This record gives sequence, C-alpha cells and structure tokens, in this order.
Amino acid sequence: MSDRYAVAEEDEFDGDGSRVITEVEGREIAVFRHDGDYYALANYCIHQAGPLCEGPLSGNITTDDEGWDWEYDDEERYIVCPWHGWMFDIETGRSPKDERYGVPTYDVEVEDGTVYAVG
Repeated sequence: MSDRYAVAEEDEFDGDGSRVITEVEGREIAVFRHDGDYYALANYCIHQAGPLCEGPLSGNITTDDEGWDWEYDDEERYIVCPWHGWMFDIETGRSPKDERYGVPTYDVEVEDGTVYAVG
C-alpha cells in the first residue's frame, strides 16, 4: 500500500474493541477502535499465516524473571491469533512477549466520517 484507502465509515464500529477487516490491494487489513482511536494492522500472523485479526482482544500477562510474580494488564489492546495464541499490540504491531516479532501496521486517518488506512 502506498496511498490512502477507505476502510469503513465510523458508524460501522460498535465502540471500543470493535474492528473492521477488509482487503486492500490483495492484502487483508483490520482497523480496530481502541480508546476512541483507530489502529490498523495486517490480518496475518507471522507464526503460521493465521487470520490474526479474527482473534479476540485481550490484556497481557507478564511474570518476573523466575515466573512466579504474575501481573495482568487488563487493557484489551492485544490481538490474539485464533490459531495458536500468538499475541500482538494493536497500536505497535509488536509482540509483548518478544519485541523481535511484529506484524505490519498502517497509519489511520479519519475524514468526514470515513476511516482510511494509509501505508
């Protein structure tokens, strides 16, 4: 993608946590609404090419170095691949488990009620 593509109208989003998945130039992308903002990423899990953005949004569990002290971030901004559970931040596209892994993200613009993916 090298231009701006209309993905959806703002009223197609049912509030925070909602998403619209569409095809743009032969690639599926998803736009999520989170905390009133929009984020776009590829609907493609780098693990085994699963439909990443069809999975649930979730918080993130972290542990200390020994694995005993658990902490749960309940902000549902992580998309979880429905195939094998790989998780990515919808804002950055990075894995919260290992920053080396990520999925493509796209800029999002809203104009006159239309949500655009830009990349």
